[in-house]
Amino acid sequence: MATVVIEPMREEHLPQVMAIERAVFQSGWSEQAFLNDLRNPCALYLILRHDGQIVAFAGMWLVVDEAHITNVAVLDEYRGKGYAQRLIHRLLTIARERGMVRATLEVRLSNLPAQRLYEKFGFRPVSTRKGYYDDGEDALIMWLDDLDSDTYGEHLRQMEQFKMGV
Repeated sequence: MATVVIEPMREEHLPQVMAIERAVFQSGWSEQAFLNDLRNPCALYLILRHDGQIVAFAGMWLVVDEAHITNVAVLDEYRGKGYAQRLIHRLLTIARERGMVRATLEVRLSNLPAQRLYEKFGFRPVSTRKGYYDDGEDALIMWLDDLDSDTYGEHLRQMEQFKMGV
């Protein structure tokens, strides 16, 4: 059985993170953008290791009382193992611990699997951003309200127990 560990991203992880970024996204973020966020006290990034190797990462910005999930990336050969779900779960748990009351994200209109995953967490589509991505594709804006509620805390606990096999 594989050992899976989630930990905070650090600067020394950037070479592996950038390899994932280039493999997953058509035109992803630059190394400098990640470096800037790693030095930003309002940003938080996590890596996921599978048997010691970094195979996924996710990040968010924490602004006033809102969490903005900025990116979630999993190498193709590790998809379908629930790694994105684990990362999002951890991000939202941390956001709750830090007093966030809402969460938002953008996702490609064509990325239906990601949209379904976000919906499992309670995100709902609100609107679109025309031409948001470098290739001109629109983004679907999704929001999650009541992140700080006891009801949502219970939802996260149930997801952890039943959907992630903890």
